[in-house]
Amino acid sequence: MKNRRNFLKKSALAVTGLTFVNSLSAKSYRKIIGSNERIKIAFQGLGRRIPGLLSGAISQKNIEVTHLCDVMDNQIAKASKRFFDLTGNNVKSEKNIHKIFDDKDVDAVIMATPDHWHAYGACKAMESGKHVYLEKPCSHNMRESELLVSYQKYFDKVVQMGNQQRSSPHTIELMDKINQGALGKTYKATAFYHSNRPRVPNQVLAPVPKGLDWDLFQGPAVRREYTFNTWDYNWRWYGWDYGTGEAGNNATHELDIARWALNVDYPSHVDVYAGKYHFIDDGWTMYDTMEAKFKFDNGKTITWDGQSRNAFEKSKEGGRGTKIWGSKGSAFVNRAGYQLYNLKDELIFDSLSEENINRYSSGGNIGNMTQRHMKNFFECIRSGEKLTSPISDAVISQSLVHYANISYRSNQSLYVDSNSTRIKNKKAMKFWSRDYENGWEIKNPI
Repeated sequence: MKNRRNFLKKSALAVTGLTFVNSLSAKSYRKIIGSNERIKIAFQGLGRRIPGLLSGAISQKNIEVTHLCDVMDNQIAKASKRFFDLTGNNVKSEKNIHKIFDDKDVDAVIMATPDHWHAYGACKAMESGKHVYLEKPCSHNMRESELLVSYQKYFDKVVQMGNQQRSSPHTIELMDKINQGALGKTYKATAFYHSNRPRVPNQVLAPVPKGLDWDLFQGPAVRREYTFNTWDYNWRWYGWDYGTGEAGNNATHELDIARWALNVDYPSHVDVYAGKYHFIDDGWTMYDTMEAKFKFDNGKTITWDGQSRNAFEKSKEGGRGTKIWGSKGSAFVNRAGYQLYNLKDELIFDSLSEENINRYSSGGNIGNMTQRHMKNFFECIRSGEKLTSPISDAVISQSLVHYANISYRSNQSLYVDSNSTRIKNKKAMKFWSRDYENGWEIKNPI
């Protein structure tokens, strides 16, 4: 057991750069564990993502789920029943993730908590010797992104963000075609999410729901009294203590695809036009509509079009996706498939056509994407397989979200030093980080 633990803890290859060495050095080779070694994992956060994540994990070979963790009793009960229904086995449960961090027999944590817990939980997991599969957004703010990269480098752990479209076969194929010149020179992309979110309750003081550990829910956030229905998803719209707005909730995915297609990193200029335009008197406290424009040093541009509560075009394009323009044509991609067009707007390739759709083994399905993404995470732990979304690259996509939110909150266009990633606007820099509850700060490990 001791040897197994030592191997697992040292199994990660360096994944902190944008490039990855395919050939293994002698030092790296000694870090690889046997392909039959069992990886023991725990889940933190048992809400809406748990069906896909749990199924994705137990479908893999030699994976053992040791713990299910959540701050709400009924979330634990539902997830435990789901696990039993899928496997016929019971599993240990825990409300306080720190106890799982202390368990030396756990190799990795699958983290799907509210946004404000992500970086803190991931850093503490790495500090305790664990690899991390970290759901989006990987961080609550830009400072937390910096800390995530520092922790990954220092503790040498595998950290994969859960932007699962990176593991979609049809999306990978499209990116290969773009790199081979199918669109000519790319110069522009538009990422979008259109939905019809309803009215949300206004915040009023209320008793803490039965079974909820409100203190643990707040975690790193500064303490406040409980308001009605905060714990169950609506924390996303109730200010900035816990959530990152619709940009953090959904733009993370599509902006990542846009950045991948254009092969760009940090922007040099950010403009945001946003506001709340629907159900004006309800409890939603931030923008429900956002257009963000990102300009890069090479002249390329990305636009984010977020319509949380007015899905005017949803029926035509499925509600979300990314459009890419190049000198020789254009492309559209979403979680179902992709299409290529020439300069005359003529369809020249459709991955969803009868002759092509079976080539992807249903890989466009979000469940299958999650399964592939998690498999990649586990195989990186075992054998050093290249991560599809290492945290060092994921934080660059995440930065577009944070810059957009900072621009909105400061009511300023942003000028960014694309080398240091710092904002040149002093007023806006106050949103680079946030306040933490005493004792919950994330400290740089170096």
